[in-house]
Amino acid sequence: MTFEILLVLIIIGLAMALFLTEKFSIDTVSIMVMISFMVTGILSFEEGVAGFSNPATVTVGAMFVISAAVFKTGSLNSINILFLRMSRKNEFMFLLTLMIVAGTLSAFINDTAIVALMMPTVLKISKDSNIPPSKLLMPLSFGALMGGVCTLLGTSTNILVSGIAESNGVKPFGIFEMSGMGIIFLLIGITYMMTIGRWLIPSRKPARELSETFDLGDYITEIFVTQKFEDIGKSIRSAKFFNDYNIEAVQIIRDNGDKINAYKYTSIRPHDTIRITCDKETLTQIRNVPGIELKIDLKLKDEDFKFQGHKLYEMVVPPNSILVNNTVKSVDFRATFPGLTVLAIRHRNDILNKKLKHTKISAGDVLLVRGDEEVVGQIKGGENLLVISEDTTPRIDWKKIAQTLLIVISVVTLAGLNILPITIAAILGVILLVILKSITTDEAYRAIDWKVLFMLAGILSMGTALEKTGASTLLANLLVDELGNYGPTTILSVVFGLTFMITNFMSNNATAALLAPIALSIATALEVSDRPFLMAVTFGASLSFMTPMGYQTNTMIYTPGNYKFVDYLKVGTPLNIIYWIVATFLIPIFFPF
Repeated sequence: MTFEILLVLIIIGLAMALFLTEKFSIDTVSIMVMISFMVTGILSFEEGVAGFSNPATVTVGAMFVISAAVFKTGSLNSINILFLRMSRKNEFMFLLTLMIVAGTLSAFINDTAIVALMMPTVLKISKDSNIPPSKLLMPLSFGALMGGVCTLLGTSTNILVSGIAESNGVKPFGIFEMSGMGIIFLLIGITYMMTIGRWLIPSRKPARELSETFDLGDYITEIFVTQKFEDIGKSIRSAKFFNDYNIEAVQIIRDNGDKINAYKYTSIRPHDTIRITCDKETLTQIRNVPGIELKIDLKLKDEDFKFQGHKLYEMVVPPNSILVNNTVKSVDFRATFPGLTVLAIRHRNDILNKKLKHTKISAGDVLLVRGDEEVVGQIKGGENLLVISEDTTPRIDWKKIAQTLLIVISVVTLAGLNILPITIAAILGVILLVILKSITTDEAYRAIDWKVLFMLAGILSMGTALEKTGASTLLANLLVDELGNYGPTTILSVVFGLTFMITNFMSNNATAALLAPIALSIATALEVSDRPFLMAVTFGASLSFMTPMGYQTNTMIYTPGNYKFVDYLKVGTPLNIIYWIVATFLIPIFFPF
């Protein structure tokens, strides 16, 4: 082992540790890895930043825009309407249809976008039909993951492995090259989820209304303002009372009975009744404030906020949101999302409300937000907040729907028939979508998940370093030396098993970038085709069901579904084992050695 190989393995080992601990965001770690390789001289500057121009990175960026255009134009709204009708008739058939539709759509559209589109409708169905959300959201997420392996376009991981193959002089994947094996995975997965999985999924009843889902700082309290209050005439922002205590003003009821929204510039008047949220400790402290009379343990109902267009909304924080690893204060929430106010945060099974502004937000957290309906409607389809308590699906525009779907079909056809490379076809599709105003230029820029692109560019350098220093060859030879006597099928099985185990605890793209070069080296050492090993990495990296952090969609449903970590292990582990067995025997049939 040379010093360079040792250095590469140390850098990658540290990166894996950071990926697992989530101390830094995955895109930050990826760029750190890229810089480390360049600083140590393992990669030149051109080799280090080559990931930014890699076809995989460009294609993934274009597909983000195409998926956003489909979402924005309401092209899939009729499917949600169909779900609402079906759920009233037959729960089993609804679940089956849900998984089939999610799987089919995610074969061509980013699976995260599919779950984001369908989750509000699924939660509405849960509430209307009294079906626990836990019974519906896991099939939705798993169905999207299964469908994502049916075509090259299904996930960024598929495109990434294809790009790594192409950069190593290997023929890139065709759009439908993985469809045969992918459809088998999809059918087996749906069968499992409708039988064994359906039985294993927990049944946890949701709260009936938002005021029961969130305790809003332990107490919703009304304070009555008398003439002795020192902050009379001041705004809420400048009032000493609200600056000294951990209190959030929610609503003001004037002396004449008018209800108004409590904004930071709203003035305080004598005889105002101010509804506030605070914890028990703060409540005790403000009892003796001159000019304040308290009413304790007020029961707030959702209807109290349905005035002047304002309502309560539950919003889940997607994995790539700017809110992740930040606080309400650090992102200046009200300035970033004008017209919205965070009242409470639910972090998995805990409600976080003490020092709300300083609570770090995690992917999968659910925010209770007060806001104007028009403002909430403007953030639909965005990457930072996903509304799950209200139906905010876009208005149907049949002309735009038709032209958008035609462009999507054209992109798939041009690439599928090898008339154009997928990267060029996708870019052409984006240009047409902008020209025809299916999506604006600003919306296209916002649709691109730049964190993912930086992450892809960064981790591609990891594969380059493994290949350039011979580390991938060394690791492949070690594996072949140990298992070579058992044949390539056994080694393929190990590669698939190793991939899906790692990807359940680390980013699927990082896992693919790490193992794809090793898979290529294994094929070279065995003197067999590289295709089955590359496909083992591709399928294994995307089919991750055992943990909530295994894939973005699993994280998105974690809190709204009231799941626990063990739920993913119970439902996902048998499914991953089944897939492991199936992959071992069928991948060599579809992709011979």
